[in-house]
Amino acid sequence: MAVTGLERLAGRLEFAARQGSRVAWYAGHGAAMRQMLKRIDAKAPQNRREIVPPSKPVPSMRRLLSDVAALLARDLAHAETGLYPMPVDDDGGLPALLSQSRAFFRDVPEVARRRREQSHQEVFAEEKDTASLPRYYLQNFHFQSGGWLTPESAGIYDMQVEVLFTGAANAMRRQALVPISEHIRGRDQRDIRFADIATGTGTFITQLRRAFPRLKINAIDLSEAYLAQTMRRQSQSSLVTPLVGKAEALPLADGALDIATAIYLFHELPPKIRRRVAAELARVIKPGGLFVLVDTLQAGDEPDYDGLLELFPQLFHEPYYDSYQQEDLESLFGASGFRLESANNAFFSRISRFRRI
Repeated sequence: MAVTGLERLAGRLEFAARQGSRVAWYAGHGAAMRQMLKRIDAKAPQNRREIVPPSKPVPSMRRLLSDVAALLARDLAHAETGLYPMPVDDDGGLPALLSQSRAFFRDVPEVARRRREQSHQEVFAEEKDTASLPRYYLQNFHFQSGGWLTPESAGIYDMQVEVLFTGAANAMRRQALVPISEHIRGRDQRDIRFADIATGTGTFITQLRRAFPRLKINAIDLSEAYLAQTMRRQSQSSLVTPLVGKAEALPLADGALDIATAIYLFHELPPKIRRRVAAELARVIKPGGLFVLVDTLQAGDEPDYDGLLELFPQLFHEPYYDSYQQEDLESLFGASGFRLESANNAFFSRISRFRRI
């Protein structure tokens, strides 16, 4: 049934209200966090590590918010053209939001301490079962408490990311739905074999299931705590199978997949591991299959952001970020048997579509 002009207007107004309130909520947390960090740093010892100014200008908050608005306009357009459903970001009710807010602000002083002291190996010191986890993984990425390994970290991760990106993280992830929608158009979703690699807390899987409710999904992550959070969000759906495993040693058979996604994984990997992961993806994705990579912008993708990309690994412990900035992704995946079909910017992210040759 065709949508009337009044219905379209109502949908747009609801979208604007939902997304506007999210941006305001997370932008407000970001502003409060920065003020907290300033006060904490002012009281810190004088031997703290100083931030090296970037060689290029950093975009203003006004520019960033303008680009968030442009991303949300694209998000709305995709929904209106039927590439995916109208976005409904489930951040939880008010009690859940307030609980996450309190937990987020409780962790800010610890984040400030680790950044000041460059203390980002606490996870390695605390983790007892280090033999089952790769060394590069046992770090306090983003200076966050627990790294990727604790239920407490999993409980506030999504809020941390949304604060970092001013409420735009979900909209950036959703852009991965576009190539997926185009790839499976006209096919029975039940016949598609899919995996989300390094699925984290399952935010993208929630979006994926709204768009393709009959799709069977393998949710793969190295963190049992984060996978548990994923399954809580999916209400233990029989269509989502959690698998604990490394991206460089996927628990899947050769040619098992039609589609795979990896969202914000590759910039967290050492260069040698990136190549091993690309080879693993080539092993498990059948010829003609699709791999969608969503990750941070690289230097030159959006020149006005280059200064911010320089600052990012200093402000948030990102040990492999600088090497990712220089990574030639087309060559990296080409060496493993993929062809780059398209790459598009989405605010702070880039969505790349690769075809398994």
